Amino acid sequence: MEHATFDTPEVSLHYVQQGSGPDIVWCPGGDQTGEEWGEQFDLFPGFRCTSFDPRGAGRTVSHKAPPWPIATYAQDLATLLRAVCEPPVVIVGLSMGALIVQEMLLSHPKLCRLGIAMGTSGKKGGFIHEWEDAEVRFRESGGTLPPDFALAHYALLMYPSEVLGDDELWEKCKPVVAAAYEERDGEMLAAQWQACLEYSAMDRLPGCTRPLHVIGFEQDMQTPPARGKLVAEAAADGHFHLLKSMGHCSLFRHRPEAVAGKIQEIIASQG
Repeated sequence: MEHATFDTPEVSLHYVQQGSGPDIVWCPGGDQTGEEWGEQFDLFPGFRCTSFDPRGAGRTVSHKAPPWPIATYAQDLATLLRAVCEPPVVIVGLSMGALIVQEMLLSHPKLCRLGIAMGTSGKKGGFIHEWEDAEVRFRESGGTLPPDFALAHYALLMYPSEVLGDDELWEKCKPVVAAAYEERDGEMLAAQWQACLEYSAMDRLPGCTRPLHVIGFEQDMQTPPARGKLVAEAAADGHFHLLKSMGHCSLFRHRPEAVAGKIQEIIASQG
């Protein structure tokens, strides 16, 4: 995996790239970095895989203070992939990254062949809105979680009962949770999550000109799959896929091969 930096007047964007062939661009979720997609990179040897650190995480440095709406993250990515990829690309994202996927298809359709949005939602409402808003307000008020408490708290939102009930699986997945949350800058976390809280493309998705495939995870407590199904139904060329017995982050360490298999199936179905 090659590490590099791409500079614009607004941001110094850290990105990673591996392999050769048609381009797949992977959009990280909130609190994630590009190199965390390395496990998926290795499962797509016939492609050139690219990911990046979104503003507020990893080694990317924004020269502009928050707020950073999802449109800003999409503009960063559009500028990057024009420079280091050969559009149109397959674009895949999880959580916040799935919102970036939606925005890329809508605002930069010529750069995208198709989008795959995992663990996503449309307009936030009900419990999801209340929980995410509470997280943002807690961080904005200066609230911090001790590393051991943060590990336990966010693990419940990231992994299904199969992982939490199996000591060996938990030890395998625990580093993913720790990397994202044990030592997290509260201001940056709040900035990313606020962007997610405010984003909705539901009124624009009927005019989307690119295929949008939504993958939901049956045991996703952070973004229940029913929310993703609404996004697929709203899109002009939308498709919904449900993966059983998985949680929000099961593609990392838990069942990466199963998720990769579904992504490969989707890409093949689009020719």
